[in-house]
Amino acid sequence: MAMNDGSDLILSRMMALHPKIIDLTLDRVWRLLAALGHPERDLPPVIHLAGTNGKGSTQAMIRAGLEAMGKSVHAYTSPHLARFHERIRLAGELISEDYLTEVLAECETANGGIPITYFEITTCAALLAFARTKADYTLLEVGLGGRLDATNVVDTPCLTILTPISLDHQQYLGETLPEIAGEKAGIIKRGVPCIVGPQDEPAMEVIEARAAKLGAPLLAHGQHWQVWEERGRLIFQDENGLLDLPLPNLPGPHQIDNAGAAIATLRYLGADEAACEAAVTKAYWPARMQRLTHGPLVDAAGNCELWLDGGHNPAGGIAVAATLARLPAKPTHLILGMLNTKDIAGYLRPVAAAAKTLTAVSIPGEANTLTAEDTQAAAAKAGIEAGTAESVLAAVKSIAVRDPSARILICGSLYLAGGVLRENG
Repeated sequence: MAMNDGSDLILSRMMALHPKIIDLTLDRVWRLLAALGHPERDLPPVIHLAGTNGKGSTQAMIRAGLEAMGKSVHAYTSPHLARFHERIRLAGELISEDYLTEVLAECETANGGIPITYFEITTCAALLAFARTKADYTLLEVGLGGRLDATNVVDTPCLTILTPISLDHQQYLGETLPEIAGEKAGIIKRGVPCIVGPQDEPAMEVIEARAAKLGAPLLAHGQHWQVWEERGRLIFQDENGLLDLPLPNLPGPHQIDNAGAAIATLRYLGADEAACEAAVTKAYWPARMQRLTHGPLVDAAGNCELWLDGGHNPAGGIAVAATLARLPAKPTHLILGMLNTKDIAGYLRPVAAAAKTLTAVSIPGEANTLTAEDTQAAAAKAGIEAGTAESVLAAVKSIAVRDPSARILICGSLYLAGGVLRENG
């Protein structure tokens, strides 16, 4: 997007307001929301989602189901891939450039140049837009953690959701699974039901303790609802009965669990079978094992299949490996770029067996990228034949020459995926 767009100019100024030290706190958000007249108190009923993996896919399925019921839905997600506007969906439509510029400018003025993080001030802008636009529901996705995330400012959401929790962002959330689960479970509110996706036992114990303390009813996977694949269909069961649905249109076995959480949510909200079917067949969520079908990168790939995935932690690596295992057998070459804050060894461990080769790239425009050389070294250590390339395009061209009917998967970072979507648009 051209830098002369009004929203881009304001967003670039907002970057400069960043406090010198990252400290997770809600103080800056509360101050700005008060200056804006507390828009968080005027939102359509809120469904708040936290978790390490699956938040975006689960949210996309819930939105597809609610919209099939004729409901209008606000949705907030992060980070964006190609354009900032993707983060804010107003009653089903991406926020317009004019309205985005308007609410950003209002937040910038109200903030008065005081230090605040980019995510905090842009979240306040989203809440302002949501409060001023009529809708039936507001889907709020946590940015980081939960307890002290800028989205955690709604006293009484109608529902909270915890997708699977695993290790990620340890520098902010804690080194152990119970510590991280404690931060994520910080979105649970007194008396508000919480839908819980599959969890490891240490995380589940923390969630159950938090819910018991607050009198929040849990609707948990394995206890109150089940979901599984059977004969190429998705089967969901809860106390209201059994649903026999198509498999999710979002590829990968991990999407079965995400679909389960989405359907449990929809059933709680009174959805019929048609809405639940729409949730699994009509959800759209880019850069999650997305097959690219047109654009310059696809042209450069020739007869190779070209796929894109933004997963960036060990659980994301497991999901990629499981999805590849379900696709028709074909030599698979990875193009990988990662941030230096991520566990690259943990990501590579599950995908190593599926990769014929790996081409390492640096993520363009990202100060925290791992260098292509460091990524190559990590891949070699994981037992993958690895090289480097100057760019994703160069890597695609090289692989297409070497193995003209192979599968190419660009992976390792949502920031890399966003760059690919912009470049390939």
